[in-house]
Amino acid sequence: MSTAFKNRVYGAVVIKSLNSNYNADFSGQPRKLPNGVVYATDKALKYSIRNYWKNALGESVFYFKSLNENLAPRDLKETYEVKYKDIKNDKVEVLGNLLQNLDVRLFGGTFAVKSVNLSLHGTCQITHGVNKFAENVIYSEQILSPFRNSNKEDADNSTLGSQSRLEEGHYVHHFSINPKNIEEDATRVKSIGVSVDDIAKLKEGMCKGATYYDSAAKSGTENELMVWIELKENSKIVLPSLVHLIDVNDNREIDLQKVQTLLKEEHIAKEIAKIELYYNKSLTKVINEPTEAVVLAI
Repeated sequence: MSTAFKNRVYGAVVIKSLNSNYNADFSGQPRKLPNGVVYATDKALKYSIRNYWKNALGESVFYFKSLNENLAPRDLKETYEVKYKDIKNDKVEVLGNLLQNLDVRLFGGTFAVKSVNLSLHGTCQITHGVNKFAENVIYSEQILSPFRNSNKEDADNSTLGSQSRLEEGHYVHHFSINPKNIEEDATRVKSIGVSVDDIAKLKEGMCKGATYYDSAAKSGTENELMVWIELKENSKIVLPSLVHLIDVNDNREIDLQKVQTLLKEEHIAKEIAKIELYYNKSLTKVINEPTEAVVLAI
């Protein structure tokens, strides 16, 4: 029988992008803040994790694109009915079905079909990722299609397109985990909520999802580091976002000095159950690691 996971967690996921496009806007360019710094939405990281769960681990995920027999994307109602047949007006039954999916237990979601309206507060919350490397160099290049476009005047010529890439980026996403977010909903359907096994799969997705996805646009986007700060079960302390506490210098070293300083504060140190750092030592250089951290392979 699965064991419920009860500890709160804070951490960060660092995604490296070399000549790649981790998260494009609708023009195909890597997303930029008004100040020119490149960023990625939380959805980019969540998508890579969901994709890993579904295709590498064979887990059931609900909020993930699927196609009908006509190759058109299914809507919310169709997606539910493929998995659970007809939608009944029993909110508790629908809630129970949704919580059978790993992504719903961890990320939550909104479900609004017919008279059933549910909003599930996710156990794991992830922030936008911000490029902490000093440079934000985006370039575009033309690419030639092997086919002509018969709808254009110059229909005898092959089609020209373009693609955009970020020369180098090191995106830092902050995340937090609070099992109590889903506690009430889990109790309603007689579930333990988030299990220790669920958390192990979340860790795995956070360490491998971006590298595993490896599409044409995202080739060169890889998981670089995952920081895991697990608090003692009844701890009530809160930690700030790690996005502004993690730096990447000109030598491509990930500097955790500010994180180390924070975690050494007495009122915080006594509340920490464990600190884990996941990265590949042969590829990634991390400096000023927290002294109590255990380093594990990504």
